[in-house]
Amino acid sequence: MENDAPLTRRARREAERAKARAQQEDAAAEAAREEDGAGDAPERKSRSGRNLPAAIGVAAVLIALVGAGLFVPLGRNGEPWGFVGFIALACTLALWEFATAVKSRQIQIALAPLLVGGVGIVISAYTAGVEAFFVAFVLTAGAAFIWRLLDGGGPQALRDASVSILAAVYIPFLAGFVALMLALDNGPWRVAVFLALAVANDTGGYIAGVLFGKHPMAPTVSPKKSWEGFAGSVLLTLAVALPATYYLLEGTLLMGALLALLATFAATAGDLMESLLKRDLGVKDMSSLLPGHGGILDRVDSILVAAPVIFTAMWLTAFH
Repeated sequence: MENDAPLTRRARREAERAKARAQQEDAAAEAAREEDGAGDAPERKSRSGRNLPAAIGVAAVLIALVGAGLFVPLGRNGEPWGFVGFIALACTLALWEFATAVKSRQIQIALAPLLVGGVGIVISAYTAGVEAFFVAFVLTAGAAFIWRLLDGGGPQALRDASVSILAAVYIPFLAGFVALMLALDNGPWRVAVFLALAVANDTGGYIAGVLFGKHPMAPTVSPKKSWEGFAGSVLLTLAVALPATYYLLEGTLLMGALLALLATFAATAGDLMESLLKRDLGVKDMSSLLPGHGGILDRVDSILVAAPVIFTAMWLTAFH
């Protein structure tokens, strides 16, 4: 009989992986069909497939939370600890999303040390500067790698440990640059301008892409992203960056143009990177935590990649 010879642990794992791969291939095909055919969405959704009322409502709430975190002082010295907590919470939720998504590929990251270390990276960046930030990252990545290897050896454990380091780089490390930016002189306004550039990039690309998009930028990665949308991102980001840099950061118009171009290219790269990741995982969104937007990572993908670029530009120029 079939149950007379029970499967070994290794055989059960192989059977589970084969089943997961088959399910993942079906999910990937379905996600590609949904993304490619987003223009046929129901009426209450936009031409891009978004639920616009929900997306606008969530965006308004996020803007209010970010504004309160940046400009409502907390603590004895009146510092923006609310926004530091906001970054740490976003990292925590994003790591959970990432861990859940990669499980579909039979990858189990070392979530516990990543969650603890992610909060430590953000706090170290804000309170102790660049050196402490890098030390916290190295400790977090090392702890996650060792944690997973101690849980079991072999190629599977090595792959899990490697993806754990990827998660540490992609989420808390990149997010830490926002905390570093916040710690600079006039930090809240620097961060506000940076986030405004990221929002302008997404909004300009969305509007121009929906209205005029005809030439795909990377059809195999993100069929909806077009060169017309990219042009819209550049134009709206420039329109925001020039006055914001001049009046809020007391910088030159040339510096504003540089920040706009850097933000646009970096944010677009971040969008494409996450699209590639989602294609590989066979998912349309990383989660459904934010109605109309998807998950935390779907909302901050461009911000994460742009953060070190904009921080470095501010650090190396007269803004510092």
